[in-house]
Amino acid sequence: MEKSGTKAGIQKFGAYLSGMVMPNISAFIAWGLITALFIETGWLPNEKLAAMVGPMITYLLPLLIAYTGGKMVYDHRGGVVGATAAMGVIVGTSVPMFLGAMMMGPLAAFLIKKIDKMLEGGVKAGFEMLINNFTAGILATILAIAGFFVIGPVVEALNNFLASGVDAIINLGVLPLVHLFVEPAKVLFLNNAINHGIFTPLGAQQAAEAGKSIIFMLESNPGPGLGILLAYMFFGKGLSKASASSASIIHFLGGIHEIYFPYILMKPILIVAAMAGGAAGTLTFSLLGIGLNAAPSPGSIFAYIAMTPRSDFFGMFLGVAVATAVSFAVAAAILKSSKGKEEDLESAVTKMEEMKGKESSVRGTFVSSAKSYKDVKKIIFACDAGMGSSAMGASILKKKVKEAGITDVDVTNLAINNLPSDVDLVVTHKDLTDRAVKMVPGAIHVSVDNFLGSSKYEDIVSELKKTR
Repeated sequence: MEKSGTKAGIQKFGAYLSGMVMPNISAFIAWGLITALFIETGWLPNEKLAAMVGPMITYLLPLLIAYTGGKMVYDHRGGVVGATAAMGVIVGTSVPMFLGAMMMGPLAAFLIKKIDKMLEGGVKAGFEMLINNFTAGILATILAIAGFFVIGPVVEALNNFLASGVDAIINLGVLPLVHLFVEPAKVLFLNNAINHGIFTPLGAQQAAEAGKSIIFMLESNPGPGLGILLAYMFFGKGLSKASASSASIIHFLGGIHEIYFPYILMKPILIVAAMAGGAAGTLTFSLLGIGLNAAPSPGSIFAYIAMTPRSDFFGMFLGVAVATAVSFAVAAAILKSSKGKEEDLESAVTKMEEMKGKESSVRGTFVSSAKSYKDVKKIIFACDAGMGSSAMGASILKKKVKEAGITDVDVTNLAINNLPSDVDLVVTHKDLTDRAVKMVPGAIHVSVDNFLGSSKYEDIVSELKKTR
């Protein structure tokens, strides 16, 4: 239980970091496209339009991050104070202040929330708007000044230290070793935290200086996952073999990497294939000097094409192909050498239950006494970011509910951190259920191994029909 709680805590912290960046990815992509098109070495060089590149990465992107971080803590009021306070660290430093924005936004929102709590009930009638506006304005002013003179220089020093550390790793030629940590963390559903909470800000700073960055490619390379899914297509058994082909399309073309995580989780030794493929791809990118203009999100080959400088296409495709081939070779060897029947998604759960000596929460459904299926009107699929795997699962269940003639149930998808208190039933991957239960303990919670195909969907529809 303690281990599970620790993992959930790490996931929650990571999701908070990525939660400040993920909603603004479209702005990062816009900046990347403008950079790729209009800078001197771009597809359509244009000095006037290229003038947008600097202000966007210096002001727009950090301010969006600060606002989003503040809003996560204290809604719009927290976002406004957070963005205003972040101007201090942005103007007071000479590098894109993503890290400072990720600190100032939530900090400012937390402080104004505490101040509002202290003043609650103590403001005379008629003075509420005056007090609310001035407390927020005064706090934002103080924090902006503090950010300019104190916090900004400290964060800049930390930022430069991290950047120099990354540069040193790249110069030493050991960047591929990062995959020894990245790949296991991804499978534990920390992919968005790593990519958008760490790599995207560092990559953006490097891209601002060099026009591109290999850091954007460390977590997002679709090659390793594709190699594993291809190995299952040829050498897997049962449900895993049957579902691997459609999963590979969703992964490689749709960019939803979470789709291949269960295939590793049911045979953990396959993490070696992911690490080998990732390292091989990054080594290829490094040797050829390949990078992307901005973060590819989602990690689809189409996003890679859109974010690749015109001189790097051959190297980009080669790196992805090498990662796929190496991952496939290692995964195929592992699957072929496996003795006995290959575990599929259901038998893996059964084995775990036998080892524990009790029914697993992976298979079971958490049912609060406050809810039953007759009360279910709102079903939410929740994943870390609320965009990829959860959207796919929600689409599948929505179709099944419609085909069953059930018209009074709404099926949507959200990030776990945004789950509303009035949700009736929550569907999550088994590794994320602990966090979902803590967010909305009064809802019914259903765990699945694979959003793409799960017998739980039929179970949910069956239970809904019984009560209609």
